[in-house]
Amino acid sequence: MVSTKRTLSRGELARRTGVNSETIRYFERIGILSTPQRTEGGHRVYDEGHVRTLSFVRRARGLGFAPDEVRAILHLGGPGKACCAEVRDIAECHLEQVRAKIADLLEIERLLAATVERCSGGSDPDCAVIDMIEHPEPVQSM
Repeated sequence: MVSTKRTLSRGELARRTGVNSETIRYFERIGILSTPQRTEGGHRVYDEGHVRTLSFVRRARGLGFAPDEVRAILHLGGPGKACCAEVRDIAECHLEQVRAKIADLLEIERLLAATVERCSGGSDPDCAVIDMIEHPEPVQSM
C-alpha cells in the first residue's frame, strides 16, 4: 500500500530526472534503484528518495562510472553514508580506466593524423587510409 507522502509515476520520475522510463526499469532490475511501492491497482509509485538516487546515478554515469560501480557505491550506503575510503578505491580504479582510454584515443589520433597526412585525396586508387585499415599498425588494446 502507498503511503500518504508525495509519490510519482515512472513517467513523472523520468521527467524529473532526465532518465527515460526503460532505463529506470533497467536500474530497478539490476538493483541500482530500489523497487518502488505499488498502488492498489498495481502501478509503481516513486518518492523523493528515488529522485535523489536516480539523480545521483545519472551524474555518476555521466562521469563514466559503470552500472556495477554505481551499484557498489550505492550498496556502500550512497551519498552521505558510504565509507569514503571504499568509494575512493572504486573512483581510483575508474580513474585508471579513464586514463587508459585517453592514452588509447591519443594513439588512435596520432595514427589517424599521420595517415590522413599521407593520403593525397586524389583519384589515385592507392589510398593511405584504406591501406592503414587493411594493414594496421599494432594499436594498444581498448
